Amino acid sequence: MTSSLSVDTMRAVDYWAGVPLCALSTVLLRPFRRPRPQGAPRNVLLIELSEMGSAILVDPAMRAMKARGANLHFVIFAKNKASLDLLGTVPDGNIFVIRPDGVGSLLIDTARFLVWARKKRIDTVIDLELFSRYTALLTAWCGAARRVGYHRIACEGLYRGDLLTDRVMYNPYLHIARNFFSLVEAAWSDGTAFPPARLRVPDAVLELAKAEIPASDLAAVDALLRDRAGWDGRRPLVLVNANASDLLPQRRWARDRYAALITKILDHRPDALVLLTGAPSERDGLGELAALVNRPACINFAGVVAFRQLLPLYHRSHVMISNDSGPAHFASVTRMPTIVLFGPENPALYGSLGPGETVYAGLHCSPCVSAFNHRKTPCTDNTCLQAITVDEVFARTLRYLDAEPLA
Repeated sequence: MTSSLSVDTMRAVDYWAGVPLCALSTVLLRPFRRPRPQGAPRNVLLIELSEMGSAILVDPAMRAMKARGANLHFVIFAKNKASLDLLGTVPDGNIFVIRPDGVGSLLIDTARFLVWARKKRIDTVIDLELFSRYTALLTAWCGAARRVGYHRIACEGLYRGDLLTDRVMYNPYLHIARNFFSLVEAAWSDGTAFPPARLRVPDAVLELAKAEIPASDLAAVDALLRDRAGWDGRRPLVLVNANASDLLPQRRWARDRYAALITKILDHRPDALVLLTGAPSERDGLGELAALVNRPACINFAGVVAFRQLLPLYHRSHVMISNDSGPAHFASVTRMPTIVLFGPENPALYGSLGPGETVYAGLHCSPCVSAFNHRKTPCTDNTCLQAITVDEVFARTLRYLDAEPLA
């Protein structure tokens, strides 16, 4: 079984190989540039590889494009494709997956993608990634005449060639979902304004569609909860997602803090069930957390629920406490509120669009990652999360735990 390229390896390859390849592509493609098309985009390709949560946050923009008559396509890393399946906005046959298992598979899938994009007759490509050179190369070589993405404009660094027809300014002060709308507006513009996309995105436009959960899926999860957790249908369910991807491990709140929080929850509500959710690979770590709590009502549920069963599980639950990671965004398409702990990232830019709230200490050094440092921080001591107290998170949890569940 192959293992994925590490995050640091991908960053290094993106810089040391990506910068010269973007420069070379700029020169090689210049003689073959076609005039920017003026008609409305028809076959639109979106590129977002590395973040599962972003595939949810871009959904309002994708629905806006569909309303304008666009036929949507998407390219994403294979391990993140499941996030696109939650809402089904892009047809499965229009999704291309790339395997970041190693340099060989990456090159093979890149070549396959370039053929696939031409077969799909892509006329417009929108690069959702923040200054990735690899996605800039995919954008340049996929055959689309209209190429939209974030450009450094007047910023030093962040070079990724002169490969775009529509260069959009990334606004680090607006939520990423609003930034995605700027790319859409640029694609549908006449191409004369620079920078393009001078628009205001109303709050109502950012509302996420709620997933439709079949009764059969709810029944299957109900049975699983009865068999594996002893749930009787009446006990309040509290989900705890104490994990975060290796892309930014500094997002993790300390395990002993979670243990103390869960203990306070169960002392306050002895009738509650706390489920520790995560992937099968996270089961051992969450087993250590369950051992710290040492209560029968705190159950290690990592790997028990398949990805497609997350939404019915969320539908049944009172609240989820989570690090800043994908599950908080997956939950946003259900009615379940989330309490999300932020530190190295900024909740104003990446907060969930669903019900609930964020907890953020707002230290001077936080957030320490951004589009401009490729989300890499030298910090090894996440004081920004250590500053968030158990009592603060507990108080916020009670607002939802003691409320009547939605019908």
